[in-house]
Amino acid sequence: MRIRPRAWLFPLLAAATTLTVVLVTVPGDGGSRDGRPRAGTVAAPAPAGKAKPDARDVVLAVHGGAGTALVRDETSPEKEKAYRDGLERALRAGQKSLDRGASSVEAVEAAVNVLEDDPLFNAGKGAVFTADAGHELDASIMRGSDLEAGAVAGVKHVRNPITAARLVMEKSKHVMLAGQGADDFAVEQGLKPVTQDHFWTQRRWDQLMEAKGKKSAAEKDRNKDRDEDRDEAKGTVGAVAIDREDDMAAATSTGGMTNKMAGRVGDSPIIGAGTYAKNGTVAASATGDGEIFIRGAATATISNLMEFGGKDVARASYEVLVKRLPKLGGTGGVIALDAKGVFDAPHSSEGMLHGYLTKDGKLVTKIFKEESPPNQ
Repeated sequence: MRIRPRAWLFPLLAAATTLTVVLVTVPGDGGSRDGRPRAGTVAAPAPAGKAKPDARDVVLAVHGGAGTALVRDETSPEKEKAYRDGLERALRAGQKSLDRGASSVEAVEAAVNVLEDDPLFNAGKGAVFTADAGHELDASIMRGSDLEAGAVAGVKHVRNPITAARLVMEKSKHVMLAGQGADDFAVEQGLKPVTQDHFWTQRRWDQLMEAKGKKSAAEKDRNKDRDEDRDEAKGTVGAVAIDREDDMAAATSTGGMTNKMAGRVGDSPIIGAGTYAKNGTVAASATGDGEIFIRGAATATISNLMEFGGKDVARASYEVLVKRLPKLGGTGGVIALDAKGVFDAPHSSEGMLHGYLTKDGKLVTKIFKEESPPNQ
């Protein structure tokens, strides 16, 4: 079956999409399937000092994009809960895989799938619009044990691009497929295609209209007090993990930039830029100004600084994210996990939505600036 873009009407008169979030309380249950205790979600304090790790004994981490920080005094309790719940659901999905002994690859795919299905994040369902009012999605995944990798770029009909990227890695002889060929491959591998309107949300449509200067006075007035119209994230989700065999994996997925040129590809599907995993050094997923992360080979450079420069994960990721990439003209962040479970999430942008899970079951989410201030 060959999938071709379907004609669709721009939803100018569509009603605003309403996101309903159900409160989920996660009590400590005394243990998981392998006997490890679990804990509820907590908001962690800000990391201390420069180039110091955020946490140790981490087995899984996720991010929901870097960019403008959420401000506590301007964020409603409902919105705070929605973002924390989204990150937590992703971590729990990855944890479920790890608890049953699955690979780190399966864990990062499961975590990213959740974020791709959450319209709050710029990936999958919540993807931003291109300049021609369409959606083109990118994703990549990498296995640290053998450096195998897979990626898709510019797909238009794949609900979960990270799953298609894994299929490229495991079911083809290639690393990256793009455009119509990638959409066709996904269908051939059994993924059910979706139409472009699957990705449509009112929030992203309003952002496109604002970027094009086409928002009416009424729309601007209607949205002037809605802080969710601020573009908090530069546009990516991702996950990193280490499994029981000490194998590492990383995954990244994005809708790209609002009002981007059709055909534009950022760093997320590029191995060594947006995603990298290598046993013994690091599993890393990046988010930020894609063109700069490509030029700076962001995630591969972190690994190289660790392997050949003798730096630990915190110093290596700080070197790249805070010292090098801003000199090229871009900002962003990275979640980086080393082979011993040391985790860091440096960012030169104002904020970065992220969270992590430790091997003893502690789950942490960070969404406010004071929880994760920009590294200086």
